[in-house]
Amino acid sequence: MTKTLQAFLTASLLGAGLTSMAGQAATLNVPCTTGTGFKQCEALAQAWAESSGNSINIVTVPFSSTDKLALYQQILSSKSADLDVFDVDVVWPGILGAHFADLSPYTQGVEKEHFQAIIANNRYKGKLVAMPAYTDAPVLYYRKDLLEKYGEPVPTTWQGMSDSAKRIQEQERAAGNDKMWGYVFQGKAYEGLTCNVLEWIDSFGGGTLVEFDGEISVNNPKSAAALDLAASWVGSITPQGVLNYDEEGARRVFQSGNAVFMRNWPYAWALANGDESVIKSKVGIVPLPMGPNGQHSATLGGWQYAVSKYSENVEAAADYVMYVTSAKAQKQNALLNGYLPTIVSLYEDEEVLAANPFFAYMRATLEESVARPSTVTGEKYNQVSNEFWNAAHRVLSGKSSGAESVAELEHKLKRIRGRRW
Repeated sequence: MTKTLQAFLTASLLGAGLTSMAGQAATLNVPCTTGTGFKQCEALAQAWAESSGNSINIVTVPFSSTDKLALYQQILSSKSADLDVFDVDVVWPGILGAHFADLSPYTQGVEKEHFQAIIANNRYKGKLVAMPAYTDAPVLYYRKDLLEKYGEPVPTTWQGMSDSAKRIQEQERAAGNDKMWGYVFQGKAYEGLTCNVLEWIDSFGGGTLVEFDGEISVNNPKSAAALDLAASWVGSITPQGVLNYDEEGARRVFQSGNAVFMRNWPYAWALANGDESVIKSKVGIVPLPMGPNGQHSATLGGWQYAVSKYSENVEAAADYVMYVTSAKAQKQNALLNGYLPTIVSLYEDEEVLAANPFFAYMRATLEESVARPSTVTGEKYNQVSNEFWNAAHRVLSGKSSGAESVAELEHKLKRIRGRRW
């Protein structure tokens, strides 16, 4: 482990530890991500410590999934026990699974209550290496008041969204609101951009970058057209700064009242409608727009918890994972943060539906979701995604056309693949 990484972990552990209780069987080091969900993560961790008689330390980890994965790979490759538990993106079981403990002996069969596709995703070489905390599928947020004000329908296609965003932006600016933009999304060169671009390309009928049989499919006119349309937004209906936006960057612009449309995950719903939000009760959400042929697409997301096989307290860590992924914890996350449960029965819970009316159709959105090619590419997925988001970022930045970019990307992916994935 590098000295820089060790210093980072030491500072996090010393600066954010929860109250330690003497005489307990285990002290766990667990991660909580910076940002809006930190307090909820911390509260759940403290509740587990109090209920189990163990003690716990919180390690603050980056919000960016790309930065977090890099950090976790360093920790696990050194076989360090500095973290007992890891929060795992939906595409990471194939990348990190070799370092995680099998949770099957600790679940008591509760995995049967979750969406089985997600449970299958969380298996690595037959072992259940992660339990899902929540799932995700992005949606299109829109300003109900602005669409009504200008007589605009809720858009159903990307081109329709582009046209509506431009008209409303122009009229708002003419009325003196010079900070208004039409559309914000995640344009930074990181995993979040991979999700956005996969949706554009798939909805245009351009495939899923790498298909289930391993075929590299990205180099085609439909993929190029999707990228060129997105590039036309930057500097027009989308601020140039979008090239550095992650989820929170886009949310802050939208929630400040300065964007008509936003692509983001469901967590932003509760924040946009919070008491301190200037757009409270002015927000609507619908599935992401369709491509030219009437195809919706939404990248499957979500987070899981895994236990390091290098932990000195695997049993206690597994108990922690089962606690923070339980029906009770998932319901609390749904009520407080608008997170989509992975436990099927919670989609029929009256309290959950009252707090999140859009959950009523989110199951359908999840059924239309597209998975990133992490299963077929395995441990090479991070390289694949890195090349994908960088290729797209070049197009969005005006440094390459869609056709040039996908042709070059195909060549790079073939080199990464070699003889096989």
